[in-house]
Amino acid sequence: MCGITGFIQWNRDLTQESELLVRMTESMSNRGPDAGGTWISNPCAFGHRRLSVMDPENGAQPMIMNHGDTQYTVVYNGELYNAPELKKELENRGHHFKTNCDTEVLLASYAEWGPECVERFNGIFAFVIWDSGREHIFMARDRLGVKPLFYSDQGDLLVFGSEPKALLLHPAVEAVVGPEGLAEVFIIGPARTPGHGVYSSMKELRAGHAATFNRNGFRSYAYWKLVSQPHEDDVDATAAQVRSLLIDTLERQLASDVPLGSLLSGGLDSSALSALAVAYYKRNGQGNIDTFSVDYVDNDKHFKAHSFQPNSDAPYIQRMVDELKTNHHFMEFDTAEVVEALNASTLARDLPGMTDVDSSLYLFCREIKKKATVAISGEAADEVFGGYPWFHRDEMLNSGTFPWAVAPKMRASLLSPDISEWTRPLEYLNDRYSDAVAETPLLAGETGKAAQMRVMSYLNITRFMPTLLDRKDRMSMGVGLEVRVPYCDHRLVEYVFNIPWELKITGNREKGILRKALEGILPDDVLYRKKSPYPKTHNPAYLESVRQQLLDVLDDPSSPVLPLLDVKKIKEIAASKEASSNNPWFGQLMSGPQLFAYLTQVNNWLKTYKVSIR
Repeated sequence: MCGITGFIQWNRDLTQESELLVRMTESMSNRGPDAGGTWISNPCAFGHRRLSVMDPENGAQPMIMNHGDTQYTVVYNGELYNAPELKKELENRGHHFKTNCDTEVLLASYAEWGPECVERFNGIFAFVIWDSGREHIFMARDRLGVKPLFYSDQGDLLVFGSEPKALLLHPAVEAVVGPEGLAEVFIIGPARTPGHGVYSSMKELRAGHAATFNRNGFRSYAYWKLVSQPHEDDVDATAAQVRSLLIDTLERQLASDVPLGSLLSGGLDSSALSALAVAYYKRNGQGNIDTFSVDYVDNDKHFKAHSFQPNSDAPYIQRMVDELKTNHHFMEFDTAEVVEALNASTLARDLPGMTDVDSSLYLFCREIKKKATVAISGEAADEVFGGYPWFHRDEMLNSGTFPWAVAPKMRASLLSPDISEWTRPLEYLNDRYSDAVAETPLLAGETGKAAQMRVMSYLNITRFMPTLLDRKDRMSMGVGLEVRVPYCDHRLVEYVFNIPWELKITGNREKGILRKALEGILPDDVLYRKKSPYPKTHNPAYLESVRQQLLDVLDDPSSPVLPLLDVKKIKEIAASKEASSNNPWFGQLMSGPQLFAYLTQVNNWLKTYKVSIR
């Protein structure tokens, strides 16, 4: 994976802007620690940082290709998992390749098929191409939004980058946040409305979208979206197809010219990927695979079982390690490390995020990077197959808002009266929820429970899943680790989206159809283990640490977050001994340590990025 950035400006000589371009590019050196490059040719300035995964000796970017009378230049972040098939087809059409990297395949695909090339891609990607023949920029983002792409459209100027930090270095892009941006932070966050960049002058290209930029302006459009179709397969055929798709996508994603490992939590999703990877390695004589797990010092002493997390991960991790004979690496972090990394995780996102599950993932990825450059992860299985509690609990299904938006009235009440009046957070939340529901592609005549579950699935795939994909991208790329997510294969997502709910919960179990698809691949105790969230620290020392951090922020009159908050109310909450570390945690903000840490992250973000509220 890589980091891309640049700007395009008509009627201005950019050849004197090399210093600015280098600074923008180097701001993302963590995303691409292996190499960097820049290219300026009016009206374009492109920058690239490279993490070498395929054909490390070649594939430097920006990459230039001449085809006919046209020159094409690309900066690209991602992986094309069907590059071998595309390359063969392009060779049959007369293309000649100089490298074995997918960047050249992507560029040749555009030269051959134009903007429609994206419909042929299987992979995760964000790229920008200068097409000298059409005299325009073409950019695109993968169907599920695994790879990020932000932009600022300012008429005759377009600035873009993999991360906001690169754009904010351009003098035309200000760190200004208005009422919508604040509503995103305080009532939608850590999720974001698709396409919203939080910063007033910035947007994110939506998943499954492409865009062009020429002298007539900027235009974006959807090249892919979820479509509802009748499901014809019975339960056995459905399970067989899920299994076939999962195996195919995983094996495509195991291709790498650098060390690769697999994240292993002992849960269904990661255990399945690890087991399938081990089987593939054995068939191909590639030896053992490295697996990695994360936990916290003394978590066994503080863990308390509850309905959302009835057991800890450790015994199941060991069960899978014994079963698969992997080279396993247990990693533990203490409270001080997790707290200290809260700021690093904010800097990785350029926004406040998911607090301790961000910071621990940042630390986890940093340790994995010492052993591997690429890792496989089980993200998105719960959104795609319906694993979260809100798929199964009536009060959450019927909440009338995003089910992960816990206690929105309480969250809105944390704002100062003036800011609340300015942002109208609950109205904003209701509007965004209504927009999402209205987007849902229902089958003709689909009503009742079927329609309700279709909406819930759509909300999770298009609104909640991007939150976790953002997290995984920023925390892993923040330390130069590429993480691949097989459950985000668009063929698998399209197929499962149309499986009726009663088949998805085959055997009256959450993710029942996935469990049936994995029969014979996993031992029964892991195959039927109840959904368990990403591990968080249960140590009360973490709660006390983030509580004190927040109180310090509230007591400092120079804290930039103070004018935004009802300080008296938050002090009362922070001083309360009722806050618990044992609430279930699926990425939404709670009233305990996650909230304390989040408000501190907001303050650090405002201070570090010198954010102006207006």
